Amino acid sequence: MTSTLSVRRLAWAGVEIRLGDTRLLIDPLENVAALAPVMGPPRRPVDPVDAPPGTHALITHLHPDHYDHDLIARIAATGTIGCHTPSAVALHEAGIAPVAQNLGRSRRIGELTVTPVTSLDWRGNDCDQVAWVVEGAGRRIIHCGDTQWHGSWWQIARDHGPFDVAFVPVNGVIAHFEGYAANVPATMTPEQGVEAAVALGAGTVCAMHYGLFHNPPFYTEQPDIEQRFRHAAAERDITAAIVADGQPVL
Repeated sequence: MTSTLSVRRLAWAGVEIRLGDTRLLIDPLENVAALAPVMGPPRRPVDPVDAPPGTHALITHLHPDHYDHDLIARIAATGTIGCHTPSAVALHEAGIAPVAQNLGRSRRIGELTVTPVTSLDWRGNDCDQVAWVVEGAGRRIIHCGDTQWHGSWWQIARDHGPFDVAFVPVNGVIAHFEGYAANVPATMTPEQGVEAAVALGAGTVCAMHYGLFHNPPFYTEQPDIEQRFRHAAAERDITAAIVADGQPVL
């Protein structure tokens, strides 16, 4: 029995939150073979996700590096799958019955409260995306998916902050997919991730969504991510968390 909120960083953008008997995963990933044609093979093994019966999950969006269908289907057999309302139809069509939430609307999952908030996908309206706020035992975290920089950070902070930890994407990937090629980062850079955490009023900023995939010219990650992330955090006097897969953050 866990009496305090505990948080672990998992592979890629995965996060595990536990409180009491409640176990919640956000964007868990274990099946990566289908990603290889564009993102390349993973640079290191991706461990299986521990999801015993009764585990719940939240999905920020339906890109396959954040929505692992086979894993989510396994979790859905005994737990709930949360999504933003516009993504619910696609999940239903894939055989998963989600619990859909509108922006800013909270619900309880066991001892936790979860709320979807604004995010910005690099493909615009082609892919609905949200961030998730999770609260419990007096602690509050935000998981930012693989968002780009946007102007809603301050409103999120006013409505839901401050945060103990902000999980932010930092690989600043240059993505050259068919129909979407641009030499502009499709996710936040290390510096932008830190600035987002500062705007959110976070005490700690945890880097995620980096280091696992790099496949030029289709999927090109920023250089020197960890060094730049630490430097940017020091400049802004915020605690930087560089945490290995499976290791605790809180």
